Amino acid sequence: MLRMLGLVALLLAGCRASEPGEADQADQAQPAGINFTAPAPAGVALSLTRLDCGHAEFKDMNGFFSDTPGVYPPGPGKVTDSCYLIRHGDQQMVWDTGLPAETKDKPMQQNGMTAAIDRTLADQLQQLGVKPEDVDVLGISHIHGDHIGQAAQFTNARLVIGKRDFQMIEGKPEDSLKGWRAQGKQVTLISGDTDIFGNGTVTAIHLPGHTPDHLGLLVKLKSGPVLLSGDVYHTTIAREKKSLPSFNTSREQSLQSMDKFEALAKQTGAKVIIQHEPNDIGKLPAFPQAAE
Repeated sequence: MLRMLGLVALLLAGCRASEPGEADQADQAQPAGINFTAPAPAGVALSLTRLDCGHAEFKDMNGFFSDTPGVYPPGPGKVTDSCYLIRHGDQQMVWDTGLPAETKDKPMQQNGMTAAIDRTLADQLQQLGVKPEDVDVLGISHIHGDHIGQAAQFTNARLVIGKRDFQMIEGKPEDSLKGWRAQGKQVTLISGDTDIFGNGTVTAIHLPGHTPDHLGLLVKLKSGPVLLSGDVYHTTIAREKKSLPSFNTSREQSLQSMDKFEALAKQTGAKVIIQHEPNDIGKLPAFPQAAE
């Protein structure tokens, strides 16, 4: 989302492939046979908890979030920044890591935007009895600074991320993922829909356009599937009007991914949660409670 930490220049720059052997990297293309409508398998305890990963205010919502005039009402607006803890049996997965922890004490201010967090991700996880080093899987929707801001503390986890996103940020000062580039670190690089645990419960959905290999997430809870947007949309208005910001890497791919997202939501009957939409916070139980 946020054009912070030099990410606009980064997205416009060419990407350099990672050198082989730097990490235990496994490429995951779209596997055959993912059944999006199959019910959650019996015997697997699965829960989803929303974590507060920040908030941002903008002086000009339309100027920031739309490449078309008049999509948003004139003037300022606010978005939230949501991350999630997914408990899969005895495994813990974190989806996105929000704004940098330092914005708790020093809000980020630039380009008509003010962004900050109220609580760190580690603090919220501690309340849930989870230490960063105990997280088994870290899923990242994309490489913008409001989604990888607190990622560096989870390097014990297997990183699940879009392949070209991971390559694009390598060697940049804002690379919060450099802890996974060392030899022996587990990295799953995605270029298609991917079953994260191998049993159909949690699937990364390939939705390129906002960034080259942007991802959403489908979580099949017993109470019903939940579809997390990443940044395929930033707001309900964007979803209703199929609007996108000018800093997306591909307008054509963005629109195709919106169509794919809507088709999947309809096919599965999933509860759609737009991660930056304040009105979608209430679609899940309030922290520290979890949806099951």
